[in-house]
Amino acid sequence: MKKDKITIYILVGLLLVLFGAGIMYYLVTEKALFSQTVVNKLEKEVTITENGIADAVEKLYDSVVVVGSYKEGTLQATGTGFVYKTSGNDAYILTNNHVVSSAQNVKVKFTNNNTYDVEIVGKDEYTDIAILKTDKKNIIAVAELGSSTTARLGDTVFTIGAPLDSESYSWTVTRGILSGKDRLVEVSTTNSSINDWVMKVIQTDAAINSGNSGGPIANSNGEVIGITNMKLVSSGVEGMGFAIPIEDAIIYADLLLNNKKIERPLLGVGTLNVNDVLLMRQYGFSLDSSITEGAVVGQVQKGSPADVAGLTQGDVITKFGEYKITNTSYLKYYLYKYKINDTVKVTFIRGKKEMTCNVKLTQSNNN
Repeated sequence: MKKDKITIYILVGLLLVLFGAGIMYYLVTEKALFSQTVVNKLEKEVTITENGIADAVEKLYDSVVVVGSYKEGTLQATGTGFVYKTSGNDAYILTNNHVVSSAQNVKVKFTNNNTYDVEIVGKDEYTDIAILKTDKKNIIAVAELGSSTTARLGDTVFTIGAPLDSESYSWTVTRGILSGKDRLVEVSTTNSSINDWVMKVIQTDAAINSGNSGGPIANSNGEVIGITNMKLVSSGVEGMGFAIPIEDAIIYADLLLNNKKIERPLLGVGTLNVNDVLLMRQYGFSLDSSITEGAVVGQVQKGSPADVAGLTQGDVITKFGEYKITNTSYLKYYLYKYKINDTVKVTFIRGKKEMTCNVKLTQSNNN
């Protein structure tokens, strides 16, 4: 009898184990219960799920606008922007300077297809940002700002913009990851083939095309962490887009709103790259062949800080303060990290001899 009871208990136990296994299989395969939990945990319990980032996109979508630049009543170019703040009866839109730099007047279109004339409150070619103003009653939503500094490599990001033909592809959403931070990329502020400036940007592999400029790049919570402004175009390059960190953009946007201009220091030199041999011959001088990096002084403005400090034509600036100078773009970039009236130690090569001088920076007349 005892043997029969033991056998029954064993059979019941096996049945319970098989039943439990069946329930577990059903929950995992049919309901995706545990796979959903794992996804959310990996994404720090934000809005990403197996279905994508729709919630995050919806959160940001209606704050994004198509920016049209007009000259003599004719549409010249389009870009993207987003409403980033309101104050009183006014609403403010961030976009890129290069989107509106040559415009006589600017219009923005919202997701409800309403279009309004807007005022350019301020713009700056070096930071490549511009601020537009419209009546608060015109807007639909205001973007929530996040942080690019706390974002991590590999984080999911997305963009919203108006690539290529804005009539056909406005408010296109593209998704990728944060591919890089604190990238220093050489650019031209004059739309020429010669780079004269360096921008500190964040990098993404999210698809970015002409017309996306000025639009937001956001994290998986729908918070803006940057302003899309460029991509690398080459037969050997794919998926390398860049954006201005939102923290940098807001610092300069606040300056533009309060002062209407950004003041920068003057050094007082015109410079060449060390490989600009033909230009140096035109100026009538050449460099020692051992010099491979630096900004070559081509001319010195009379009475400028550089002139007072003793810099002359043919000197090669290799260090500006604490920063190494590899070419003319980096000299300007690091110069603008200092303030008016700062005194900076400059290291340079004259002939074959390394020398130093102290330069007291003054205000540029071009601001």
